[in-house]
Amino acid sequence: MYEPRHHPPISRDRFLRRLAGHFALAAGFVLVSLLIGMAGYGAFERLGWRDAFLNAAMLLGGMGPVETPQTPAGKVFAGLYALYCGLVALVAAAIMLAPAVHRMLHLFHWKADREG
Repeated sequence: MYEPRHHPPISRDRFLRRLAGHFALAAGFVLVSLLIGMAGYGAFERLGWRDAFLNAAMLLGGMGPVETPQTPAGKVFAGLYALYCGLVALVAAAIMLAPAVHRMLHLFHWKADREG
C-alpha cells in the first residue's frame, strides 16, 4: 500500500491525496458505525431516528447515551455498542494518522540511507 523503504518519498500532492483518502475511509467507518448504532437503538429501544441518532452519536463521541435503555435487549445492545465505539475511535484515529506517521518514518529512513 505504501512505498517501500528503498523508494523515494512520494510528492506532496500524492501525500495529500493519500491523506484525504484515509480521512474519507475513517469518516466512512464512523458513518457506518453511527448507522449501526441508530439501527440498534431503533430496533431494541424503539427510539425514533432522531433520538437513535442522538444516542449513537453521543456514544461515538465518548459522552455516553442520553436516554437510559429500558429493555433488557436494549441494555445489552447499549453496552456492546459502547465497547465497540471505544474501538471505533482508536481505529479511526489510526487510519487517519497512518499516512503521516509513515511519511515521517520514511523521510527519516530515506535521509539516513542517502547519508550513510
